[in-house]
Amino acid sequence: MVDQPGRFAWYELLTTDMRAAAAFYGKVVGWATEDASTPELAYTVLTAGDTPVVGLMELPEEGLRLGATPRWIGYVAVDDMDAKAAQIRRLGGAILVSPTDSNIGRISVVADPQGATFALVTGPTYGQRQPGGLDEPGCVGWHELLAEDRSKIFAFYGELLGWQKAHAGADPADVYEVFSAAGQTIGGMLTKLPSVSQPCWLYYFNVDDVGTAAKRVHAGGGRVLQGPIELPDGCWIVRCADPQGALFALQGSWDQTRTERPSTSEVGWSASWGGIASKGRMVLHKTKR
Repeated sequence: MVDQPGRFAWYELLTTDMRAAAAFYGKVVGWATEDASTPELAYTVLTAGDTPVVGLMELPEEGLRLGATPRWIGYVAVDDMDAKAAQIRRLGGAILVSPTDSNIGRISVVADPQGATFALVTGPTYGQRQPGGLDEPGCVGWHELLAEDRSKIFAFYGELLGWQKAHAGADPADVYEVFSAAGQTIGGMLTKLPSVSQPCWLYYFNVDDVGTAAKRVHAGGGRVLQGPIELPDGCWIVRCADPQGALFALQGSWDQTRTERPSTSEVGWSASWGGIASKGRMVLHKTKR
């Protein structure tokens, strides 16, 4: 079950232009649009076929006043919301939105001790209808934490959510930490580059052809910040920003006979961590993405 405790159950884009964002991601990822608004809240669900995958909502006015910018947020399923909120405080994290009932379940928006935001949810309205596999077309296939210091943050998530290191014998000096939730490898953690202004979670959307999708990012007014990069398992990734500035990533195969490598944005999201230059290829364990 996707709403199993410790697993990501839902994803939301907080944006300043819902209509433009829905059109952009529809072209890039292939999602269809479904209106799920209530009298109190304008809400759009984007679907892969008949499967709800992510939600879109306007960035709240209070957040804008406090300087918040468009961003993706992932919801992790938990059994006891109030207990987890108290635990986050004990572990040095922060509660940004106290536990409350919402259109997608009982939620709380939180931050880890280094400032990366994510959310908790119990009884998810949409996520339980998602497929459990990470390879489904149009779904989220990977979760990546760009941390202030990767070596110090894993213990927080391990104690809070029960996550485990996917490669117990990995060298502590490795720049990338792959982790699992409920027995399934779902993501990785690395220390962010100075060009990434603050710690954050990055979500990878599955596409059929990364080269074609990257061209659509450019055509739709977004930016390719890094890539395409080939991983050891033959998967290709690109890291991007949408027209409103929210960071996201794409992953999939790449037919280079159909599309040329897109020009990288001037943002210059270098493929170098800890003094190790990847020269176009990240050094990872060969984990199916």
